Amino acid sequence: MTAALAVRRPAGRGWVPVVPALLLVGTAIAYPLTDGAARDAVSWAIVLLGATVSVAHAAVSRGLRTGLAVLGLVAVVAVLFEALGLATGFPYGGYTYSDELGPTLLGVPFLVPLAWLMMAWPSWVLAAWLAPRSRPVRVLVAAYVFAGWDVVLDPQMVQAGYWRWAHPSPGLPGIDTVPLTNLAGWLLAGVVLMTLLDLLVGRTRSRTSDAAPLLVLGWMTLGGALAHAGWLGLPGSAAWAAVLALPVLAAVVVRLRR
Repeated sequence: MTAALAVRRPAGRGWVPVVPALLLVGTAIAYPLTDGAARDAVSWAIVLLGATVSVAHAAVSRGLRTGLAVLGLVAVVAVLFEALGLATGFPYGGYTYSDELGPTLLGVPFLVPLAWLMMAWPSWVLAAWLAPRSRPVRVLVAAYVFAGWDVVLDPQMVQAGYWRWAHPSPGLPGIDTVPLTNLAGWLLAGVVLMTLLDLLVGRTRSRTSDAAPLLVLGWMTLGGALAHAGWLGLPGSAAWAAVLALPVLAAVVVRLRR
C-alpha cells in the first residue's frame, strides 16, 4: 500500500526519513520476541525512531522550519492533553503512568509526546493524500487514523505495564483493559491536533516521497495487529485493528482508481 501511495521517487535528501523507517520496522519485529528490560529498550527505540521519521520527513518534504514547527506543535498539544488527563481524567478517563517510562514533564513521561509525534504526522500525511481539497475531511480522516492507531497500541502498552486504567470497563468488545472513554478522548485530541497541524502545513506540498511515514503507519498498525494475534495474546485489539482499517483501505483503493 505504501509503495503505491508514494508516487514520487525520493529526490535529494528524500532518503533521510527512509533510513529510520526501515530501522523501525526491524526493531518492531523484535518487540514480540523480547521481554523484560530488552522489551523496554525496544519500545524506547521504536518511539524514538518513529518520532525521527516524522520530523525528518516533515523537514525534508516541507522545509526545516516546518519540521521543527511540527515537532513543537505536537509536543505541546500532547503534554497539555496528557497533563489534563492525568490531573482530571478528562478526556480519556482516569489512568496513571508507571515509572518505567522515565523522566516526566507535568507528570507526562518524555516518551509520550514522542509517541504522539510518531503517530500524528503519518496520520496527517495519509489524510492529506486521501482528501487533498477538503480541510474538514482531511482533519476527520487524520483524527480517525490517529485514534484507530491507539486502539492497537494501548492494549499492548497496558500489557507491558507502562500505564494502567482506574476503570477499564466498559471497553470495546474483546478489549477489557482499556475503557471506551480512551477512544473518545483520542478522537477529541485527534480533531484538535489535526486541525492545528493542518493549519500549519495544509497549504504546503510535499517535495519528496511519502513512503517513510506511510511505511511506519502501515507497519505499526497492520503489522502490530498481526503481532497481537500471533505472539502477544491480544486477539481483541488485533480484530479491532482489522475492522477499523477497512474503511481506510477502501478509501485508498478508491483514491488510487481515480
